Amino acid sequence: MVPLQFDPGDQVVVRGDFPIGHFRTPVYVRGCRGVVVRYLGHFENPETLAYCLQTNLFALFKVRFRQQDLWDEYTGSAVDTIDLDLYENWLERG
Repeated sequence: MVPLQFDPGDQVVVRGDFPIGHFRTPVYVRGCRGVVVRYLGHFENPETLAYCLQTNLFALFKVRFRQQDLWDEYTGSAVDTIDLDLYENWLERG
């Protein structure tokens, strides 16, 4: 197996792309900074599976974001977070 690109605690940035088609990464986190919480395993890429195309295995990571970093007018606590499961092809070192 290929070594993992990220480890728990690593800071990452979600790719800021807005391609056309079926993409599992929510728009509201694209371009945002988060922290890898844990590795969840390797899975086939759902973005290509949606079109019944051959796909590769990608590492899936749980990534934590501060909610105040995601929404400009967030009025909750500064410690509120949200965790999302994101594939490695959407993450860059941050």
